Amino acid sequence: MSFSRALLWARLPAGRQAGHRAAICSALRPHFGPFPGVLGQVSVLATASSSASGGSKIPNTSLFVPLTVKPQGPRADGDVGAELTRPLDKNEVKKVLDKFYKRKEIQKLSADYGLDARLFHQAFISFRNYIMQSHSLDVDIHIVLNDICFGAAHEDDLFPFFLRHAKQIFPVLDCKDDLRKISDLRIPPNWYPDARAMQRKIIFHSGPTNSGKTYHAIQKYFSAKSGVYCGPLKLLAHEIFEKSNAAGVPCDLVTGEERVIVQPNGKQASHVSCTVEMCSVTTPYEVAVIDEIQMIRDPARGWAWTRALLGLCAEEVHLCGEPAAIDLVTELMYTTGEEVEVRDYKRLTPISVLDHALESLDNLRPGDCIVCFSKNDIYSVSRQIEIRGLESAVIYGSLPPGTKLAQAKKFNDPDDPCKILVATDAIGMGLNLSIRRIIFYSLIKPSINEKGERELEPITTSQALQIAGRAGRFSSRFKEGEVTTMNHEDLSLLKEILKRPVDPIRAAGLHPTAEQIEMFAYHLPDATLSNLIDIFVDFSQVDGQYFVCNMDDFKFSAELIQHIPLSLRVRYIFCTAPINKKQPFVCSSLLQFARQYSRNEPLTFAWLRRYIKWPLLPPKNIKDLMDLEAVHDVLDLYLWLSYRFMDMFPDASLIRDLQKELDGIIQDGVHNITKLIKMSETHKLLNLEGFPSGSQSRLSGTLKSQARRTRGTKALGSKATEPPSPDAGELSLASRLVQQGLLTPDMLKQLEKEWMTQQTEHNKEKTESGTHPKGTRRKKKEPDSD
Repeated sequence: MSFSRALLWARLPAGRQAGHRAAICSALRPHFGPFPGVLGQVSVLATASSSASGGSKIPNTSLFVPLTVKPQGPRADGDVGAELTRPLDKNEVKKVLDKFYKRKEIQKLSADYGLDARLFHQAFISFRNYIMQSHSLDVDIHIVLNDICFGAAHEDDLFPFFLRHAKQIFPVLDCKDDLRKISDLRIPPNWYPDARAMQRKIIFHSGPTNSGKTYHAIQKYFSAKSGVYCGPLKLLAHEIFEKSNAAGVPCDLVTGEERVIVQPNGKQASHVSCTVEMCSVTTPYEVAVIDEIQMIRDPARGWAWTRALLGLCAEEVHLCGEPAAIDLVTELMYTTGEEVEVRDYKRLTPISVLDHALESLDNLRPGDCIVCFSKNDIYSVSRQIEIRGLESAVIYGSLPPGTKLAQAKKFNDPDDPCKILVATDAIGMGLNLSIRRIIFYSLIKPSINEKGERELEPITTSQALQIAGRAGRFSSRFKEGEVTTMNHEDLSLLKEILKRPVDPIRAAGLHPTAEQIEMFAYHLPDATLSNLIDIFVDFSQVDGQYFVCNMDDFKFSAELIQHIPLSLRVRYIFCTAPINKKQPFVCSSLLQFARQYSRNEPLTFAWLRRYIKWPLLPPKNIKDLMDLEAVHDVLDLYLWLSYRFMDMFPDASLIRDLQKELDGIIQDGVHNITKLIKMSETHKLLNLEGFPSGSQSRLSGTLKSQARRTRGTKALGSKATEPPSPDAGELSLASRLVQQGLLTPDMLKQLEKEWMTQQTEHNKEKTESGTHPKGTRRKKKEPDSD
């Protein structure tokens, strides 16, 4: 039938059209594209599609974000469908659509195509709005709706058009098989063809802290013609870099924020010390050293150790770490056809768990290190030590590396009056410290698990051993180490934790590459980067020996800069920049840097000086110190980006000099930290991030039999609270705190004494200046913010 004859046929009454419907479909196909089949034919296709997906896991459809399909406006060539048949009665069409929606057969068939009840409902609402609000419809669907309205067709004949619309608003439905192939992470060794092309020798140096395992691996590294050291921290990479060059082995340094080439001619040295994320998997080496291999299980960073283990092109790969990683490494190397040689080491110096707790800071001795798991505990303990006429060094994670080294040097110096160290578990690796006794201020550590949930539970055996092992190190002046707790209630739990066998590591972390995300974006061009990550992780398939690392930090950055126009690759790089999302100024700086980049405006030295309000004043209180730490992190962010976008971040050397100057200001602030604490308001001292020591002790006792977890979403953050006593409302705040074990009578007296002293000083300053002392020296504000 020709197209002209089809036009004449279309003017026949509806009843006579029914018998020739197939003919008009055939006639219109060359002009309007494929005409969908009837329900029976679709059912066959659905069955084939379902079987083709072959037992894959059911996707989490809540991650599918619907796109908007706009209704069609008037066509330039008129409403062809109305000319072929007649205009549609929208009231009748609505009745037809409602019948279609209620059909159980349609719902079942939709499920076969991946439209569960939620997606089916969303797709139908969009489909109905499109039909009802369009000024004119495509010819094919117009004709079918006309036939159904006049009883010449069935509601089921709408399904092909509905499915076509559903795939428009949910494009993932049309490419599920391709997405599954892209996110198939089941054979990671095949990602590194250069490493697979050589037969590597794998040597695992196994042992506890202070056993000499890393020393032996590094000696092999020094004696090799070429080598790479992969460390977990910048401090460790710096240490090996300095030791190597001091030993006459030219060695370069590569971290996320720094590149140091030691050869005068700018040629790369044969040896390189780097953070594990920065190691090259294409450069050949004679010897590679991967330190702290047990971190392959880390929920956020484990992928970097997996990549190094599977991808380094070295004749010998030396692994240093806990025995708990031996079985997993052996299994992973079995899949590459490589054998693992295990060398066991014993601790070089004895360490013992004391039978008594410290109980009071009055019992401190030179060489003691109090380990806390929150900054506020560190501030509180440091203040209490200062009140007793003692001097302490302070080390915690957010301090700049230079400040950490300065505090460590101060504590290690036998001629320095500072004999006590107050630190977080940041001392667990990366610093050489002369510690005689480790004192756990508490055993409860806040953490985020692989699901992004907040947990409050006792430290693991691995963590306890790592921290306790810092006492009595072979290279320190204390040849025997001791371990205890601050509170007597925690001591039995500590002994129990240390006696437990370390759980073997079961799986290694993986991470989607930029190339994989780009391929996802090709299929889902309208999805946000955060949504792409969610769908990738949901579709990904991994072997039992692997897991996909937590990408909440990546998604946080992706959502932060989503509205800024950037290419996908640039956006991906910005999102991998390491930032502390608890620091608002650092987060806003990432946003501002991305905005400047999108405008093609270079971030110069002069611009950054204005942005951070340089010069900065020495800190007057704890908040000022934290502000300075945030600025240091912003400079780190600049340096990190400068090695990825040299043209847009051109002044790395000048920024590095600025950062060194800031490091000196922070060092002076930390040196006088007790004065800063004293100047801070009293209510800030009591606004603890975690549990006060008393409640930690009580909780530790309860947790001996079963760990209590406080979980919540990462965005909301959950806090554990003590239940009030029945008569709490009748007591004063101080009495309630004492009753609940959060304060002791001695602590209450001490607080009263501090309060009176501080009030006296405050009134004196007010009298002298006539005004209240200022707590903040500057206010951060983004320049040129939108």
